[in-house]
Amino acid sequence: MLGYITVNTDELKGKDQRKYKEFYCGVCRDIKKRSGQFPRAFLTYDMTFLAILLSSLNETEEEQEEKRCSLHPFRKTAGIHNKWTAYAADMNVLLTYYNLLDDWSDEKKLNSRAAAGMMSRSSRKIMAEYPKQTKALESYLEELHKVEAKGSDDLDLASGLTGRFFGELFCEQEQAWKEELQALGFYLGKWIYLMDARLDVEKDSKSGNYNPFLSMYGKPDFEDRSYGILMMMAAEAAKAFERLPIVENVDILRNILYSGIWNTYRKNCNSEEKKSEE
Repeated sequence: MLGYITVNTDELKGKDQRKYKEFYCGVCRDIKKRSGQFPRAFLTYDMTFLAILLSSLNETEEEQEEKRCSLHPFRKTAGIHNKWTAYAADMNVLLTYYNLLDDWSDEKKLNSRAAAGMMSRSSRKIMAEYPKQTKALESYLEELHKVEAKGSDDLDLASGLTGRFFGELFCEQEQAWKEELQALGFYLGKWIYLMDARLDVEKDSKSGNYNPFLSMYGKPDFEDRSYGILMMMAAEAAKAFERLPIVENVDILRNILYSGIWNTYRKNCNSEEKKSEE
């Protein structure tokens, strides 16, 4: 369900592309430093966004380094490290671990069980360090399973649970801009859940898996209605973001919120258009 909150590189200036990559590499390296090599394979763009957002909002001591890694063995690449890249790295591992356990519980995927086992030690350390986030994640998954088991077509139920969890995730600590951060996380979380459901609706209509869009899928106005709902969530997220006093990296963050988050949707629509033409 994660991985949608990324940049639109076609509309990002060169210096901002480099800065974004430095944050991405910084989170990736912090995952290795704090949790080992294996969890790096599950790094998401969503947590890179979170690292940039919190770094830009809070005055934080920052370290920049250039080094080679397994993906770039022949040249050094720059990476940014600070308190927030470390936090994003830990949250990425925590989310991945619970997602793998969820896959094993729901679908008995052996590879998910094995991967979760490889991450259990580092995940337990993160749970101990971040009890609030861990409790919020466990509660979220428990409530989400109940909603999905009922098969409700109420779009706000499951997406609202996801939104509330992301609201907690975006507020690592008590701060002056807590309300705005929670609102941004809430609407982005709802958007993520609904975007995932929208992109999976055709597949879920065949498999019988839960999807809150199924009741309107196949109707003549489905495309317009589903797009309008997603646009509403994105607009509310952007509104909350614009209330934050962010100057540094603001062009990167706006690129993500106003354009980058639609990358996968645009690709999916183009693919559907090609299928209909054929």
